[in-house]
Order: sequence, then structure tokens, then C-alpha cells
Amino acid sequence: MNLRASASIYRFEMNRTARTVLQSIISPVLSTSLYFVVFGGAIGSRIQEVDGISYGAFIVPGLIMLSLLTQSVSNAAFGIYFPKFTGTIYEILSAPISYGEIVLGYVGAAASKSIILGVIILATAALFVPIRIEHPFVMIAFLVLTAVTFTLFGFIIGIWADGFEKLQLIPLLFIMPLTFLGGTFYSISMLPPIWQKVTLINPVVYLVSGFRWSFYGTSDVPVTISLAMTIVFLGICLTVIWLIFRTGWRLRP
Repeated sequence: MNLRASASIYRFEMNRTARTVLQSIISPVLSTSLYFVVFGGAIGSRIQEVDGISYGAFIVPGLIMLSLLTQSVSNAAFGIYFPKFTGTIYEILSAPISYGEIVLGYVGAAASKSIILGVIILATAALFVPIRIEHPFVMIAFLVLTAVTFTLFGFIIGIWADGFEKLQLIPLLFIMPLTFLGGTFYSISMLPPIWQKVTLINPVVYLVSGFRWSFYGTSDVPVTISLAMTIVFLGICLTVIWLIFRTGWRLRP
């Protein structure tokens, strides 16, 4: 396995983040902090506790997941789209490097950025409210699994997109609304019974629920189901990427 080639792609992508630190790190952190101040302050003054947890602390896992999902998709999509846009993707495809090593470099870098961002947001939230993590290893597992899974999903979007507007189409039309409707700022148990069942169609519910369980030991969905759903989506994304490189879809001129 040519790990040096994967490492080169990884370093290039991480260096690109360092050159655009304002939009890559600072902007998402500020946006999430504003979410926290607005929702935690405005709604938290009316809803004191949810499942025995202060509202400000309750929304922290959801806010981290919101940022993790959007940034994972965005980082990976832009990361693979720019080589397509400039034409350097053909140099990469013709180099003595396997498709798996290409994916490892791009997805590894995008996932690393998202995980770093998630940790920064967690540290920022700790300045506002007291946070406890009852299951730290489960929290790390969900953080890494979610980052890798949605980075792979973003990688697929970046290959599919044939214009800059399409890079934002899926995140704006689907990822953001599903995240808001996935229990980010509320517990599913607060909804009417019929809507509780309808909400379970939303895959983000399982991610937010499992991640929140790792913090406070409370969840809307059993943590094993949340973990299983995440792994299933990961498997689907890996299969789609394998088919893309196998067929050359959207990669060949």
C-alpha cells in the first residue's frame, strides 16, 4: 500500500485548511456559538430542563453533531471537486496510487478537520455550561464514525457535482433541515406520539441520539440501534465510492 501518496494528499488538504483558517475553523465555531447563545439563552429561559439535564447542556451534543455533519460533507465535497475543476484529478488517477489510497488521503484529511472542529466546539461550549461525558470512549467512537461516514458522503457529492452550486445543493436542501428536525435542539419525546414515529425515518435522529447518550446516558433511541444505523450508512457510502471508481462515473473525461 502506497501510504506516502495518501500522506501527500492528506498534507496538502490540511495545509489548505491552514491557509483558509478563517472560513475553515473560525467561521463554523462562531456560527455554532451564536446558535448556542440564541437557542440556549432564548429557549433555555423557558425550558429549564430536558430529561433532567439543563437545556443549555442538553443541546451541546446536537450542536456538535450539526457542525460535524455540515462541515464533513462540505470539506470532502470541496476537497475532491477542486481537482476535478482544475483537471489535476487526472494526474492523480494516472499516478501509481490505488483508488483506496486516494480516498484515504482526501477522506482522512476532511474527517480530521471535522473532528478537530468538533473538539473546538466542545471546548467552547464548556465555557458556557457545565458538561459531563459519561461514556467518553463511546463519544469518541460516534465522533469519528460520524465524521468518516459523512466525509465519505461529501466525497460522493464532490464527484457527482458538475458545478459549484451543486456542492451546496445537498447540504442546504437535506443535511441542514434533517439535522434541525433530528432532535438537535429538543428531545423526540417532546413531540406528539405520531410525530415521534415519523421522526424515526430521519437518519440524523440516530446520530444525535447516540451522541447525546455518550454525554448524559439518555437517548431517544437505543444506543445500539444508533451505532448500527451509522455503520450501515458507512457501508453504503463505501459501496457507492467503490462503484464510482470501478465504473469511472464522473471521473473520466
